[in-house]
Amino acid sequence: MSNLLELQAVQTHIGAYHILHGVDFDVPEGQVTMLLGRNGAGKTTTLRTIMGLWQASAGEIRFRGQRLNGLATPDIAAQGIAYVPENMGIFTDLTVKENLVLAARSARHEGELDKARLDWIFGLFPALQKFWLYPAGKLSGGQKQMLAVARAIVEPRALILIDEPSKGLAPSIIQNLISAFRELKAQQTTILLVEQNFLMARALGDRVAVMDDGRVVHSGDMAELAADEGLQQRLLGLSLGAHQ
Repeated sequence: MSNLLELQAVQTHIGAYHILHGVDFDVPEGQVTMLLGRNGAGKTTTLRTIMGLWQASAGEIRFRGQRLNGLATPDIAAQGIAYVPENMGIFTDLTVKENLVLAARSARHEGELDKARLDWIFGLFPALQKFWLYPAGKLSGGQKQMLAVARAIVEPRALILIDEPSKGLAPSIIQNLISAFRELKAQQTTILLVEQNFLMARALGDRVAVMDDGRVVHSGDMAELAADEGLQQRLLGLSLGAHQ
C-alpha cells in the first residue's frame, strides 16, 4: 500500500503561537485514516496546514511524492485534494445547486455538471435533490453537512480532508455519512478524517494517528486501537466501549 500523503516533522506557527511541534504520519492510498485527539491537540491546524491555509514553518508535506509546502490553497486543491472544514464552508445565500456548480471546477452552470456523478450524489444524499433550489442557509444542520461533503465530491478527488463531520448531528444522519464515506472509499477515494465520534471512527477507520499537544503520539491500525481500551484511555482519556 503506497502512501498518498506524507507529513514529516511538520511545524506550524500562528502568530506568536507554536501549534504543531513536528507532526509525522502517512495517509495510505485508498484507505480512511482517522486523526484523533483531545480538543486543542492540533488536528484542525494539521488539516489547514496541509491545505496551505496556514503555512508550515518547518518539515515536509508531500502528496504523491510532490512537495506541497509553499503552494497556495487553490494550487493544492487543483492537485485533487478537497477540504470539508468544521464550519462546512458552504455559501448560505446560494442555492444547493449553485453551491455544487461553484464547487465544480469544470462546470459553469448546471448543464455542465457530470449527470451520472450528480445522480450518485443524490443517491447518497436524497435531501439535496429535494432541496435543489433552496438557499443552503435554510437547510438543517445535517443537510448542510451533506451539502458540504457533496461539494467536496462533486468532481472526483484523490484525497478528501474532513473535519468533524458528525459534530452536532443526529445518529441517523451520522449513519448516512458513514455509508457515504464507505462508498467513497469503495471508489478508491482516500480520506483523512478528524472525528470525535468514536463509533464513526471505529466503523470507518483503516489507520489512525492520535495527536496530543501538537504531535502525533500514536499511529497504527484503527482496529488495534478499537480493541485496546487501556490504550484508548491512555491516549484519549476515554474508552471506545463507552460509545457502543
